[in-house]
Amino acid sequence: MKFLDQAKIYLQSGHGGPGCVSFRREKYIEYGGPDGGNGGKGGDVIFEVVDTLNTLIDFRYQQHFRARPGQNGAGRNKTGAGGDDCVIKVPVGTQVMDEDKETVLLDLLEPGERIVFLKGGDGGFGNTHYKSATNQAPRKNTPGWPGQDCAVWLRLKLIADIGLVGLPNAGKSTFLSATSRARPKIADYPFTTLHPNLGVVRAGNTEFIIADIPGLIEGAHEGHGLGDRFLGHVERTSALLHLIDITQDDPAAAYKTIRTELEAYGGGLSKKTEIVALTKTDALGPDLSAHQKDEFEEKTGIKAYMISSVGNQGIENLSFELARIVRHSRSGSSEGENDKNNGQDYLLDYE
Repeated sequence: MKFLDQAKIYLQSGHGGPGCVSFRREKYIEYGGPDGGNGGKGGDVIFEVVDTLNTLIDFRYQQHFRARPGQNGAGRNKTGAGGDDCVIKVPVGTQVMDEDKETVLLDLLEPGERIVFLKGGDGGFGNTHYKSATNQAPRKNTPGWPGQDCAVWLRLKLIADIGLVGLPNAGKSTFLSATSRARPKIADYPFTTLHPNLGVVRAGNTEFIIADIPGLIEGAHEGHGLGDRFLGHVERTSALLHLIDITQDDPAAAYKTIRTELEAYGGGLSKKTEIVALTKTDALGPDLSAHQKDEFEEKTGIKAYMISSVGNQGIENLSFELARIVRHSRSGSSEGENDKNNGQDYLLDYE
């Protein structure tokens, strides 16, 4: 199934049914009086959150959603039937945004949540409604009230505990496949990952979800490489795992590039707990990797893990550290305003 995280849809609630003009006509009843019923209420447009969906791909093939109108009123004071509601099922983490793509109208986070977004129009009155002491045979009715219509954007922000960030080809997808059963596409060239992936990682008795987003480039917060859309998928995470390719010429510069984009994007990303890991250490060997690590820490002041997803080196300890952060987040304990690997707890020597 293809992944789609953004879609524009058009909504319309049902119109109310018109009231009826009718008079009672029965044998032996000379003055039956009015008996026109009211029209039925139009259907509502309802958003329902389900946990069986993880993409907005269905909205690529259907963009228009209309609730049914109310039925006409009838004689014998029969009220018209109400129109059927239009229920739109969306994944957990979906935001409903105005046409400006900035104003958030709904943020749908809980499975089973149902919210009436557009109300259907009320039905019109039949002539029975207008009967009075001075007008006992009214021939007046009203049409139903019109429904509401609008266009909105749906944007999906994945629900995950840990977000993977880094430059293209930093080893994010390889790490996800090494720690979970997710099988993202892996290749030795930039932008192999074109859409976000989720993987469930188990460390001891703790299970948590990691979101792998496509690699970021300079200017990602402005939309370069669709970076502004991808960064939205890690806004809800408890922490960020920043992966850096240790084989490149200047890992410290790569770190600063991503940090600059996180700060420019906003959304609290730069204040999240961050763990830094230098990847592909198997390509350099222990001695050269240790030298690169020391140089990186000297330039940035950040303690870093060294891992090899291909060689399965350092993966287990890093997974347990991520699990510890997730447990603290779920229990509501604070990890500090911006815990960027301060202290020896995050330091892992290469073996």
